[in-house]
Amino acid sequence: MDRFEALRTFVTIADHRSFAEAARKLRMSPTAASRSIAGLEEALGVTLLRRTTRSVELTPEGASYLERCRIALDELDDAERSLRGQNAEPRGDLIVTAPVVLGRMHILPIVTKLLRAHPQLDVHLILTDRVIRLVEEGIDVAVRIADLSDSSLHAIRVAEVRRVLVAGPDYLAERGVPAQVSDLLKYDLIAYDNLTLNSEWRFTQSGRPSIRCEPRLLTNNVEAAIDAALDNLGIARALSYQVDAHVRAGRLRYVLPEFDPPGVPVSLFFQASRRGSPNVQALIAAAREYFRSGEITCSANFAAPA
Repeated sequence: MDRFEALRTFVTIADHRSFAEAARKLRMSPTAASRSIAGLEEALGVTLLRRTTRSVELTPEGASYLERCRIALDELDDAERSLRGQNAEPRGDLIVTAPVVLGRMHILPIVTKLLRAHPQLDVHLILTDRVIRLVEEGIDVAVRIADLSDSSLHAIRVAEVRRVLVAGPDYLAERGVPAQVSDLLKYDLIAYDNLTLNSEWRFTQSGRPSIRCEPRLLTNNVEAAIDAALDNLGIARALSYQVDAHVRAGRLRYVLPEFDPPGVPVSLFFQASRRGSPNVQALIAAAREYFRSGEITCSANFAAPA
């Protein structure tokens, strides 16, 4: 096995933390994968992977080498794609990460359509609210609800979401509809801790741009907060895409929408060297089409880029 294939085997094993899983992915035997790594380690004079009966872990030397291997393989893959032409059919692996709720509600439908359109493409969709480092963890594209400044990454903005207040119609019928931000202090509040910064809810276009939130219910799960609002416990704060369907169905109503803070971009982040990848380009095109169709309700002044 040549050095190029040995490097690809090493990266795949590191990604899956398993010789057997990597071997299946690469369509080779576990014995051949183990022999390839042994040969690579012998040539380098260092141990890259620690094997036990239950797991495979990178050594410090292996972790450092992995990052350089990813860069080298990306450059080689880009060179090959360039020779084949930029319009090459998407194929092979595409690793995508997204926040849990956004990923389940909106990124999974994009991925599903992509897989149906490109039978030679495989997608590994990682749903986590943890911020993943793309290079170190082998991610091709990260979907993030943020406007991040990172010179090492390229970003494509595809949509925008807002932080909104919602409550059940029965709750508002019983307690009345607040007219000002300061009125919220008289209501039962439901907070999701990722949207509660230093116990404050921030607003715009208000004489009181923030209030100190003292929720009757504080949870670390946004779906639980929304369920409590659906059960007419009080007024909850969430991101617009998480509650729009409930609002359209009449199960929830927006509260004080004129005081919503500015929208937050939904962007696709990837390494600049991956911009020419047919897999990445196919995902970008599919995401733009999906969000342009209005699957996420955006603020009035925002449109996804063409």
